Amino acid sequence: MNIKNGFVGTIGNTPLIRLKSFSDETGCEILGKAEFLNPGGSVKDRAALFIIEDAEKKGLLKPGGTVVEGTAGNTGIGLAHICNAKGYKCLIVIPETQSQEKIDTLKTLGADVRTVPAVPYKNPENYVKVSGRLAEEMDNAIWANQFDNLANRLAHYETTGAEIWQQTNGKIDAWTAATGTGGTYAGVSLYLKEKNPDIKCIVADPMGSGLYSYVKTGEIKPEGKSITEGIGNSRITLNMQDVPLDDAIQIDDQECVRVVYQLLRKDGLFMGGSVGINVGAALALAKQMGPGHTIVTVLCDGGGRYQSKLYNPQWLAEKGLSPS
Repeated sequence: MNIKNGFVGTIGNTPLIRLKSFSDETGCEILGKAEFLNPGGSVKDRAALFIIEDAEKKGLLKPGGTVVEGTAGNTGIGLAHICNAKGYKCLIVIPETQSQEKIDTLKTLGADVRTVPAVPYKNPENYVKVSGRLAEEMDNAIWANQFDNLANRLAHYETTGAEIWQQTNGKIDAWTAATGTGGTYAGVSLYLKEKNPDIKCIVADPMGSGLYSYVKTGEIKPEGKSITEGIGNSRITLNMQDVPLDDAIQIDDQECVRVVYQLLRKDGLFMGGSVGINVGAALALAKQMGPGHTIVTVLCDGGGRYQSKLYNPQWLAEKGLSPS
């Protein structure tokens, strides 16, 4: 009998999906790691689990304790699920600009949700810094600190990267993913480079983030803005330090939207906005590398968490964006 042990036992071992329309278009094998099939609905389930279990092993989180985090949504959702499964309380600080669907989901899961204005990281009222202060003020509480907690990238080094290597039989030419905390990109890149230093590891970056310019010039210079949630950064997190950065590809909102709707209409995949950045970068990379290569990216989460925005024609029109 193949039976998983509860919510926690169901995290990981997601399939690798061939993205047919993009693969046929480029002559490359463009593959997406189906992280939307994790039980909490996103790639962040992996980091949430490793962060909580790391705190347990270190004796930092005791029975009845509280997990506090600042998050754009998906890490918070993963943490809330795992806290329910393990008997902890969960307090989430989230920017008020994030989708209502994610905020409502967190509340439904029983998390104490605090919305705050979206301000840059250097501002003391940034959601990450607010969550850190709240954790310090509480008894029997930990701050998940996903941006600078190396348990995050370890989750992807030990699981996601190893799964991708196994699922491709080591026949992979390039890996590309957007970064928020940097955990997914970093952990997978470190694992794949150990297996084969020739594998290209490419940062996918939305407008408004400074990582593209950092990879290209060594300086963090954000330009423009993006509708995407939970990705991009204006600093190098601990998870992203000493990580392979072979190149970067910048994807604007219009290309992101076009890609997401192509996935929906031609591949039958209902995906979130960050997937548009990831697959858009994989597409651009395939065109650069030429036919015959295998490129892997990550399908972070599903489209249901963005229905009021990304899949709302009126909202898209207001932003000057079109699915076509």
